[in-house]
Amino acid sequence: MRPDPDHARFAASRAHQARAHRRIPGGAHTYARGDDQMPEWMPVVIDRGAGAHVWDLDGNRLIEYGQGLRAVTLGHAEPRVSAAAAEWLGRGASFSRPSRIELEAADTFLDLVGAQTVKFCKDGSSATTAAVKLARAATGRDIVAICTDHPFLSQDDWFIATTPLAAGVPQAVRDLTVGFPYGDLAALADVLDRHRPACVVMEAVRDEADPTAYLRACVRLCRERGVVFVLDEMITGFRWHAGGAQGLYGLDPDLSAWGKALGNGHSVSALAGRRDLMAMGGLAAPAERVFLLSSTHGAETHSLAAAVAAMQIARDEDVASQLMRQGARLRRGVAQAVRQRGVEGLVGTKGRDSNLVFFTRDRDGRACQSYRTLFLQELTRRGVLAPSFVVTTAHTDAVVDQTVDAVAGALAVYTQALDAGTTDGFLVGRPVQPVFRPRVGAVWTDNAAVPAHSPSPPNP
Repeated sequence: MRPDPDHARFAASRAHQARAHRRIPGGAHTYARGDDQMPEWMPVVIDRGAGAHVWDLDGNRLIEYGQGLRAVTLGHAEPRVSAAAAEWLGRGASFSRPSRIELEAADTFLDLVGAQTVKFCKDGSSATTAAVKLARAATGRDIVAICTDHPFLSQDDWFIATTPLAAGVPQAVRDLTVGFPYGDLAALADVLDRHRPACVVMEAVRDEADPTAYLRACVRLCRERGVVFVLDEMITGFRWHAGGAQGLYGLDPDLSAWGKALGNGHSVSALAGRRDLMAMGGLAAPAERVFLLSSTHGAETHSLAAAVAAMQIARDEDVASQLMRQGARLRRGVAQAVRQRGVEGLVGTKGRDSNLVFFTRDRDGRACQSYRTLFLQELTRRGVLAPSFVVTTAHTDAVVDQTVDAVAGALAVYTQALDAGTTDGFLVGRPVQPVFRPRVGAVWTDNAAVPAHSPSPPNP
């Protein structure tokens, strides 16, 4: 491994993570934020954020993309959202009775997305799992059908059982979830007819193609068979359209689950849907009552206040269009830098302009984690933290243009590695790893890969 000229730039972050791994399994509370997702010598532990930028423990200022795993659409610490949250922090965070902000948040949400009823909670998994429970209670069926082309629907057993990380999930639970491929109506109809599931759970989109006709057909197939259609709006909600994918594509799901951008990074999510279904968890349940979304912090006042402010901004300022515009500028700039280096098809962007990701391939056109890590490494060296290219409204023209300059610089190193046929001599340390892998293969401690059989991690 060659010496890293920027080794000292991230020394405080590395020392922090060496301690964190002794206290926190994986060194972070979210797998997507794990050290195995970043170049080895650049763990980047955030101290603060403002707008499109973050500052790490070493004082490095970086442009950040994919802010909060797509939870932030307005930039970090958006003043109006922060002020709304701060006002309710001064009033109190949680009481023994409902607070005034709960109805205000419900009214704002329902007026915006067009649903009939809503219950708020703290994370997306709680919302999607509550939808599954409602569907099972309403239909008397146990099977759940999911679209297998979408990467994440819940941390709970009904979904995790379908991933390589199914350890700890009983086989009986694994057998209750079946899958179907996106875009294949015949396959969906076959799953519905063979398994008679309680519900279908899926995200609206997989690529840039217009999914309107397909999604409406999915809803129709479910309605014809008495299957509850659940739309996961975690990513599409407020990023595709102020009314989510259902607003953009004219859909009428039975239930929909929301989170991420709902509160511009504050902890709030929602389950929305038909009044008759949601009433099963209320005080006037027509049949056996469902225990639905009852948590101590589900209606935390300052998070709901942040959500109200963020939703009002999304509605009044057409945030989704701003995200599309800035994402398109970034996509064009990256494409130009790629053309100038002659690596079309090996590096590039994909996805909706408001939700761009990038791909990295080797000289033979194969997806490659080593080359992805090299690209991340060189972007980070140039002041861009980019696990994706997902923008916010704080990613101004100047910020996007700075990013394109960093991409051009990173590609200069990337093409040298392509010409050499290897990242050896260019990449510092080990490559990043997929989140969903059943064997770790190494213990991530002080940002070096230690063999899993090692009796104890080295001292920091």
